[in-house]
Amino acid sequence: MKNIPLNRAKEILIVLFSILTTLTLVNQSFAQQYKIKTIVLDAGHGGKDGTTRGAYSTEKDVALRTALRLGKLIEETLPDVKVVYTRTEDVFVPLYERIGLANQVKADLFISIHCNDMPVITQRYISGYTKSKKGKKIPIYKTRHAKSTSTRGTETFVSGTGRIDEQDEAIKRENASIFLEDNYKENYEGFDATDPESAIILSLMKNTFRTQSLKFAKSIQDQYVKVGRVNRGVQEKSLAVLARAGMPAVLTEIGFLSNPGEEDYMNSEAGQIEITNCLLKAIQAYKLSVEI
Repeated sequence: MKNIPLNRAKEILIVLFSILTTLTLVNQSFAQQYKIKTIVLDAGHGGKDGTTRGAYSTEKDVALRTALRLGKLIEETLPDVKVVYTRTEDVFVPLYERIGLANQVKADLFISIHCNDMPVITQRYISGYTKSKKGKKIPIYKTRHAKSTSTRGTETFVSGTGRIDEQDEAIKRENASIFLEDNYKENYEGFDATDPESAIILSLMKNTFRTQSLKFAKSIQDQYVKVGRVNRGVQEKSLAVLARAGMPAVLTEIGFLSNPGEEDYMNSEAGQIEITNCLLKAIQAYKLSVEI
């Protein structure tokens, strides 16, 4: 075994101690200073991006009604929290502009609201028979296009690990003050990813956002389950609207427009109240857990 010179060993210990100290300070800073001050609500789709529909309603309209109702509920219940909307009317907003707005206003939480749908399936079937000249039965084939109307439930997504590097610039630009000591902010514009300490801090930020996103997503699903909704779980998915988030971010599917019962539920006053109350309770539980 090769001997490590004493001075070299001391240098390694100093570096390790410095890294551990930095991680401790970052975590302490996050725990002591982090507050949910701003929530961005994103009503999915809108304008020309609005083809998903049920028997009588569209996803873009149901999502907007839900987002506006939830925002009003947050403002009434949590007056210390500012609500920002990516849209308040039927307009098209590009995906990256939605999360870009959240980064710009330094949001502490991003919630994208959507309605689910089942894909159209093409089926070939025999509608009858005809006879050949020799009297042989020949099937008559037709094609029908249909989708499942029985699938139901809620599911909530967080950004998949495959796009986690897209968060780097947003984190460095918008969120340094949450995680870093004051004396580090002066040099943050010159963030050097090749520097071990800087790389560790950036990695910690990304992992923190991912962990908190998963935690919040589970809280949402738990609230849905409490009111009797079918739980389709929390999933990680490479979604563009979440990929560049510089904060905990989720996309929640509040029900299936392709299911007549769920379409009625999401459009009803009682359904809207129940859905938004579930989301509010999840926000309150998450807020309480991260601000302790």
